[in-house]
Amino acid sequence: MKKKKKGRVAWQRIELYFLSIYIMSSSAPPAASFPTSQPPRLFTYPISHSFHPPHSNNFRHIHTLHSVSNPNTPIAHIDTTNNENNLVNSTTESIALEQQVEEDEEESRRGNKEQRRVVKIAWEKLVRWSRSLRSKAKTDVLERTKKVVVLGGGSFGTAMAAHVAGRKVQLEVNMLVRDPKICQSINEKHFNCKYFPEYKLPENVIATTDAKTALLGADFCLHAVPVQVFQLPLYFSSLFLEGVADYVDPGLPFISLSKGLELNTFRVMSQIIPQALKNPRQPYIVLSGPSFASELMNKLPTAMVVASKDKKLANEVQQLLASKNLRISTSSDVTGVEIAGALKNVLAIAAGIVEGMNLGNNSMAALVAQGCSEIRWLATKMGAKSTTITGLSGTGDIMLTCFVNLSRNRTVGVRLGSGERLDDILSSMNQVAEGVSTAGAVIALAQKYNVKMPVLTAVARIIDNELTPQKAVLELMNLPQVEEV
Repeated sequence: MKKKKKGRVAWQRIELYFLSIYIMSSSAPPAASFPTSQPPRLFTYPISHSFHPPHSNNFRHIHTLHSVSNPNTPIAHIDTTNNENNLVNSTTESIALEQQVEEDEEESRRGNKEQRRVVKIAWEKLVRWSRSLRSKAKTDVLERTKKVVVLGGGSFGTAMAAHVAGRKVQLEVNMLVRDPKICQSINEKHFNCKYFPEYKLPENVIATTDAKTALLGADFCLHAVPVQVFQLPLYFSSLFLEGVADYVDPGLPFISLSKGLELNTFRVMSQIIPQALKNPRQPYIVLSGPSFASELMNKLPTAMVVASKDKKLANEVQQLLASKNLRISTSSDVTGVEIAGALKNVLAIAAGIVEGMNLGNNSMAALVAQGCSEIRWLATKMGAKSTTITGLSGTGDIMLTCFVNLSRNRTVGVRLGSGERLDDILSSMNQVAEGVSTAGAVIALAQKYNVKMPVLTAVARIIDNELTPQKAVLELMNLPQVEEV
């Protein structure tokens, strides 16, 4: 008997448990019975409902549970008043929340639509402004230009010759080269067999080894001869220009594509060209910016800067060079463009060393940021504008040269960081890495203008074989902790 009583009590507890779950989860009065698909019922239905008025104005809702084994015997009374009230409140809150979400989504859609409308209007204004300026743009310079001469048959000189020749079919583009094989290859097959054997040049590009023939009757001259070659004891551009000076018209505008500093004189091209030609009034423009020759040959979008103290001359060169593939901005800051273009090559060697030593991305970012600051410190001391250093010819060119494998100077740094000797590196290259020669001038310039340039100075000492890359890194990391400027 005791076992049967305990069993009934246990069963009644189970019935009570399941009923409480049902009542707690249902907002409606219990159904007459479970659907036929449900398992056998543990308790009987309907459950009687009684309402007992409390002391307040609210009524209490009581569910009475009857046993399956003895339906006439109530086994429990469950007050669900609070549960049902809470459920009603919860349902009301849920509906209000859903309405609020829908309103927020609708407002967001309206906001996004308005934002898209504003962006569309801004873009349309930009396009109209661009079309208006293009319609007013002068084309007289290109129309009246009959001949352009390019001094030098290297990769960048070839790329610019091809670009200018593509601006007008009737334009004659003469390339003055030293190598007879390159000259023959360009004239007979329309390829530069040494630098661009896979790119066909326009038929209006003509090569010659005769300076007089090349320069005679030229309207513009693009100077693409290296400032100097590290292996040669004498200055390359300076001597070359002195040799052709007799054939240069005093009014011929020189557009310099060369980047670098003379090792012992610290001169830039804006000083070298007038002095070598013995004409201080020789018209001068410098062209610089992030530009790989191979991408110019492929007609990929590129942006560069022409700088001249003569604003009219800068605008004329802009007209001559600008095309649908090449954007040309103008500037009056010749010093800033030239110094940034020269020193970025030295910084690219440093970036390559970091890559070659596998020092990681943190080191690379820190080094390039420090190098940019050093270039800015020196350039502004020399009279450059800080905005030039953060523009295309500064930061733009630095990013390209420091982070892309096509960079010759970066390649030199990578091989130095990997442990190769500088002489072996240079002897295996068919192009000039200007940063190798320029690095030596950096220390003297830094001392002259009283500017501390630890990163670029370290590169110069590595090139001079006075410091190993490993030692340089250690020394730079042990510099005093200072305020950033």
